[in-house]
Parts: sequence; structure tokens; C-alpha cells
Amino acid sequence: MGRRYEQLSLEERCTIARLREAGQSFRHIAAAVDRPASTISRELRRNAGKHVGYQPGYAEQQAKARRWSGSRLERDEVLRDAVLDRLGAGWSPEQVAGRLAREAGHAVISYESIYRFIYAQLRRTSDGAWRCYLPRAKAKRGWRGRRGGSPASFIKDRRPIAERPADARHRRTPGHWEADFMLFSSYGQSILVAHERSTRTTLILRTPNRQAEPTANALVSLLQPLPSSLRTTLTFDNGTEFAQHHRLLDQLGIQTFFCDPHSPWQKGGVENAIGRLRRYLPRKTDLNRLSGDQLSALASACNRTPRKCLDFQTPAEALSNHLLHFECESTSRLPPG
Repeated sequence: MGRRYEQLSLEERCTIARLREAGQSFRHIAAAVDRPASTISRELRRNAGKHVGYQPGYAEQQAKARRWSGSRLERDEVLRDAVLDRLGAGWSPEQVAGRLAREAGHAVISYESIYRFIYAQLRRTSDGAWRCYLPRAKAKRGWRGRRGGSPASFIKDRRPIAERPADARHRRTPGHWEADFMLFSSYGQSILVAHERSTRTTLILRTPNRQAEPTANALVSLLQPLPSSLRTTLTFDNGTEFAQHHRLLDQLGIQTFFCDPHSPWQKGGVENAIGRLRRYLPRKTDLNRLSGDQLSALASACNRTPRKCLDFQTPAEALSNHLLHFECESTSRLPPG
């Protein structure tokens, strides 16, 4: 068996420096730290400074720098391509790392390593385009918000979110939705976004405006094709565009609830979904340049992106599994033929 070599510790380097300064020979120093004389000779030759001589701290830095072979993504071209392809498709580093681990059956790379690689490229190349690989392409993280008046008192038959069933709060049962509008810089342009809390499925539809009647019509058209088990409740903020919410109960049997004033975080699922859609549809987007098929493709891309909260399944897979379970349950209750 070959000998196992261990790197010198900082304490050993301090001893080497002290004895070397005292004029001791390589053999005496080697005996003091219980190392071969060749190790001491190589250490002093490789890690001593030209002007400062041998200093323990400097030697430690030199040794670490020599051992570091660069980011794994810089060394592994296949892995780098796989990671960048998924980042380019709108996945976050955490989703990329989680999905690779799910597919391989073991950890492949950490999301922190992916973040460090992207930030290193930003510093090294001074190319801001690398930011586009990160969620929302933001240089600084955090949310900024403003408080204002609430039109809650103008919404007829408004029910507060506190009355919403516990199943919706715990995200265990599919069928509980949240809805909000995604706005753009061009006046009057908006997209209605509906988000299912359990499977994280996202549906989008462009509306002609944000008036109450077209909004109610759009929500009915989005949710009507779903089985009744998948449309139980719907939660909004207090915008008057949702004032005809009662039509959803009359036409689809969906119970509707509203967040507390100034508390949009209570429908955090759809807020997060809008943030993800911003990657494809920044605020400056002109919706007149996009067709309905293109918007559908964007929603499909979001629903085929793995999510950590789903154990890195995609929302489409989670919804499909629930629909299959629902069909099997429905079939099992049929009377024998």
C-alpha cells in the first residue's frame, strides 16, 4: 500500500517558520513536526515569498490557491451545459440542482455552487447578460411595496380570508386557487393569472381590460374546463376588478374569499407565480406583439418547471397525478355492469 500524504496544517507551518528562523536544518525541523525532510524542503521552496521569506499565513494561502482547480462548472463542460440550458429555460438554481439530484438519484451539484458560478462570471466578464440566468435577473434581492387605501368596503358579499377552509390554508388538497392581474407599462395591458395552491399550476389569460365583468368572464373560462373537485375556492385581493366574484359561485360553485386590506402576502402563491412569469414577460413587454398561442406556451413552460415544494416534480406532473387519482376514484364508485 502507498503512503497517504496529508497537507501541512497552519500550526505545523508556524513551527517550521520558527525553527527555520532559528537556523535549524531541514532534518531537525522534520523531526520536530514528524514529517519527512523532503516535505520540509518542498514546503520552503514552493511556499516562501521572494521578498518576505517563509511566512506561515502566506504559505497557507499559497497552498490553498494551488489546490483549488476552479469551479466545478468551469471544469465539467457537460454539467455546465446542462445547468445553463435549464437556467436559460427559466429554472432557478435551486430547481436545477433539485431536478438533477432527482434524475440522478444523488446530489449532483448544490444551488449555491450555481449561484457562485454565475456571480463569478458577472465579475470576471463584466457582462450583465449573466444576470438573466438568475431568478428575476435582480442585482439586489428584496421586495419594495407601498401602502394605500383599500376598496374592500365597495365589494358586495365580500368574505374575508379568515373564513376560507383549512384545506386551502395547508395546501394539502387541490382545488383552492388564487387570482390576480399582471400589469405592464403600456396603459390598459394586463394578464389575468390564476394559481392553484397545492399543485402550483398556473393559468393565464389576457383580458381586454380590468373591469369587473370581463374579469369574471375570464375566470369562468379559465376554470370551467376543470373537474369540480379542482375548483373549490378562489382568493383575491381587494381590487374592484373582482367585484363580480359572486358569479363564480352561481356558475361554477366556487366559494370566493378576499385578503385582508394591505395584505397581498396572504395570496402569496399567485404573487410568486407572477414573479416567475416576469422572467418571460417583463413589465415593458408589449402584449400586442404576442399571440394567444405564445402566451399559452409561456404558461406551459412555467407548469413544466420543477418545484422544490413538490419534491422537484413539475406542476403539470402534480396536476396529472391528481387527475389520474380522481378518475380512478370516480371509476371505482361506479356500480358493477
